[in-house]
Amino acid sequence: MFDTSSIDPKALGKVAVLFGGSSAERPVSLMSGAGVLAALQSLGVDAHPFDPAERPLQELKEQGFARAFIALHGRGGEDGSLQGALECLGIPYTGSGVMASAIAMDKVATKRIWIAEGLPTPRALVLARHELTRERVRTIPDELGLPVVVKPPHEGSSFGISKAQGYSEMQGAVELALGFDDELLFEECIEGPELTCAVLGDGAGAQALPVVEIRAVGGNYDYENKYVSNSTQYLYGSLPAALEAEVQALVLKAYRLLGCRGWGRADLMLRKKDQKPFLLEMNTSPGMTSHSLVPKAAKQIGLDYPQLCLWLLAQARLDRR
Repeated sequence: MFDTSSIDPKALGKVAVLFGGSSAERPVSLMSGAGVLAALQSLGVDAHPFDPAERPLQELKEQGFARAFIALHGRGGEDGSLQGALECLGIPYTGSGVMASAIAMDKVATKRIWIAEGLPTPRALVLARHELTRERVRTIPDELGLPVVVKPPHEGSSFGISKAQGYSEMQGAVELALGFDDELLFEECIEGPELTCAVLGDGAGAQALPVVEIRAVGGNYDYENKYVSNSTQYLYGSLPAALEAEVQALVLKAYRLLGCRGWGRADLMLRKKDQKPFLLEMNTSPGMTSHSLVPKAAKQIGLDYPQLCLWLLAQARLDRR
């Protein structure tokens, strides 16, 4: 399915690798984009760097770019706005379309769709800034239990996320998250291993890659342990075969329900007491750094980093037919 031998790099035309941007995830995007650009160029693709924070998107059309590889993360690159602009310019792009990108970037909207379709995701509360009085914040652990995971719904790479172990930590967690969003997501903490599972492809033809179990130092898979530290362990084949298949089937259903295409990566928690998986979020423009998880999983099925980049680029398209 992922054979790239028939893809002619020259036939892909002039390619813009979009990376950088102005979101909080700019440093990660710079790393992702540099890797993708080097990989495509090494295969003979006419690929060029393009930072939307420094150049107007109209230049893509003016300079004759035929397609775009999106290596942007977070707001302005992963939330449907960039995808909409590329639709208007008529430049095919990698990854999900406008609607799927917008929904997946919003953890609250994503969770509501999954709940409506009966998919397992942690119990949660959603509260706006004006509702977050000290009195209301103190009641949240009574409803969700402790610890409580506090998240800004529109950020990635662990920005603004914290785990409040007790009542005394709740206000600090809220203040941290409010630095990124005006509406916050509070989730029950699922105790157990953290998993991630990537998907490649579209619709019925989409395929889940091997499940990765993440073991970070202290059980805290934060920015440091994601992108800087080399001490985080990534395990393949650590789950029983039946459980691995269950997780993959769940992720495929979650991916399709959101209307994702091209590629994506779901993050999950596996509840230790009964081995039940819970969906946390769907990433529609996953990282492509040296520490990133999609390239690691793709390598397990024989698809190395440059070939993965080439395959993804070849799938670039527009929403409109």
